[in-house]
Amino acid sequence: NTARYTYTIPRDTKGEGKILMIFSKKSFIWTICFAGFGLITVYLICTILNHAVIGIIGTLLFGLVGFIISTMKMPNSQNFEILRKTGGENIDEILIRYIKFRRKGKRLYLYYKGGEKNEQ
Repeated sequence: NTARYTYTIPRDTKGEGKILMIFSKKSFIWTICFAGFGLITVYLICTILNHAVIGIIGTLLFGLVGFIISTMKMPNSQNFEILRKTGGENIDEILIRYIKFRRKGKRLYLYYKGGEKNEQ
C-alpha cells in the first residue's frame, strides 16, 4: 500500500503573457500605437517628398519609443524632484496620470481637517 503525494512544481509563469518573446500585451499595444502614429505622420510626409526609406526609419523609431515607454521605469534619484516623486513607477502610467490631470476641468483640491493650514 503506497501513499501518493502531490507536489506543485514551481515554474516561471512570468513570460507566458509575452508575444514574440519581447513584447508583453501592454508593450505590444504601445508599440503598435506609436508605430501607427509614425506611419501616418512621418512615413506619409517622407513618401510625398520621395524619401520612403527615411519614413520607414522614422516609423520604426516611433515604434521603439512606444516600446521604451511601455517597458521602462522611471529612475529613482534624490537629485531631481520629478524623479523623487515618481522613481520606480512605469513611464506609461505616469504619462496617463499626467494626461488625465492636465485635461481641461480636472483639478485637484486638498482639504485640511480642523480648519486652514497654518503657514509659517
